Amino acid sequence: MTTPETAAAPSERTRIRRIPTNAVYDTATLHAIVDAAYLCHIAFADDKGAHCIPTACWREGGHLYIHGSNGSRMLKRLTESECCVTITHLDGLVLARSAFNHSMNYRSAMIYGRFVVVSDETQRHRALENFMEHLAPGRQAEIRAGSDKEYAATTILRISLAEAACKIRTGGPNDDEEDMQQPAWAGVLPLALKPLAPVMDEGCVTPAPAYVQQWQQD
Repeated sequence: MTTPETAAAPSERTRIRRIPTNAVYDTATLHAIVDAAYLCHIAFADDKGAHCIPTACWREGGHLYIHGSNGSRMLKRLTESECCVTITHLDGLVLARSAFNHSMNYRSAMIYGRFVVVSDETQRHRALENFMEHLAPGRQAEIRAGSDKEYAATTILRISLAEAACKIRTGGPNDDEEDMQQPAWAGVLPLALKPLAPVMDEGCVTPAPAYVQQWQQD
């Protein structure tokens, strides 16, 4: 049975060399990190140099999806060559007794490969509906559906999650024995993405649906 501790890197470029004990390669962990994200960063290069651009993302099965305007320079480039997609969740600042033993707790994923265009019209509609449900479950049924013109102006890409690696750090500081008597506070300052109170548009007269009422409670 393959576990997060025994799974192997899917390729040589995904093998984590720096603190390999923090490496995780199993599919369940990768999917959980992707599903917890609203944004990813995509690194690619073109004739103007190297770029790293943040964009909204969501997952369906074994693929990560993005979308944008047909005129997007990034989207065009992503179908022409390989790229690297990264997602990071910062969970805490780790304060040690020595300056060079400070760290951070985090969950991160790196995905390698090439994006492909989702061209089937049924799949395109389903993908954007799934994106809306990722943002706010139940909202797709309430809003105006996209028009043919809006869909025609939108490119949807997906990249396989087959070649990916996760790196995770948890726990407190790892101080050297000779620093244990240093009179400095040591521990973790936790961090989390926190939902705040919804702010209703001044022209809205529709009562808040369940997903809005529950937003700050989640």
